[in-house]
Amino acid sequence: MSVFTDDKLVVAISSRALFDFEEENRIFESGNPQAYMAAQLERLEQPARPGIAFSLVRKLLAFNDASTERVEVVILSRNDPVSGMRVFRSGRANEIRIERGVFTQGRSPFRYLKPLQAKLFLSANADDVREALAAGFPAARVLMESVLAGDNYPNEVRIAFDGDAVLFSDQAERVFQDGGLDAFQRHESEKALQPLPDGPFKPFLQALHRLQASGTPAMKIRTALVTARSAPAHERAIRTLMHWNIHVDEAMFLGGLPKGEFLREFEPDFFFDDQTRHVDQAARHVPAGHVAGGITNG
Repeated sequence: MSVFTDDKLVVAISSRALFDFEEENRIFESGNPQAYMAAQLERLEQPARPGIAFSLVRKLLAFNDASTERVEVVILSRNDPVSGMRVFRSGRANEIRIERGVFTQGRSPFRYLKPLQAKLFLSANADDVREALAAGFPAARVLMESVLAGDNYPNEVRIAFDGDAVLFSDQAERVFQDGGLDAFQRHESEKALQPLPDGPFKPFLQALHRLQASGTPAMKIRTALVTARSAPAHERAIRTLMHWNIHVDEAMFLGGLPKGEFLREFEPDFFFDDQTRHVDQAARHVPAGHVAGGITNG
């Protein structure tokens, strides 16, 4: 079993984000954890169906080959250890390699992100995501009502990001909230040559950039910036990415247009945004996650 290294992309994910455990979760939320555990044990030989983040995980793991493990996926779950057995068996049945897991039986698991050296945390639990973001880890709450990813790009990991409060800090968003669109556009034009401060998902984008550079010809990564910015505020966003020495494959400066239909055409395996209205709308078309940071989530 491999050890964690700085250049490995470690994804920590809850069992509900990876597999469809919604029926079992309804039992748990009824206030009867013993019944939930019994149901999972009864279904031990019944593999769970793929969940919202399954396509993302499966494609990222495809960057591994016989000689190099570039990506590792670790289950980080509020589940009990008994239920954890079904999670591992579901992984084997769905042909994804998962060897490590942490099961905390109802307690918040986010404190284990540091020893895992996680570059991404996906969970259905909003409190766990907020704690992870506060601790400095890229994290998103998976919208369980999202549609599953399509299968048109089996050899591409396709990921879309919002800009402000996701890839970048919420500095510019604060200007918008305080002074409106005109103040925002003026502020961003004046500071076009000044890179935006880092946002919570910059480390994950960097990790994807490294994975693309060191990966296998059999798999590619295609990224998109999908933002409500429009000209002239677009320039600061582009120059910030240039300053980071990172490029995205597509950039959509939508000027307030709904993002969902553009995302439907891009067909990402996952989309990250900090504003609930954008995430809720996107979830009708693609797998989506809420990044609960920044001024709009205060």
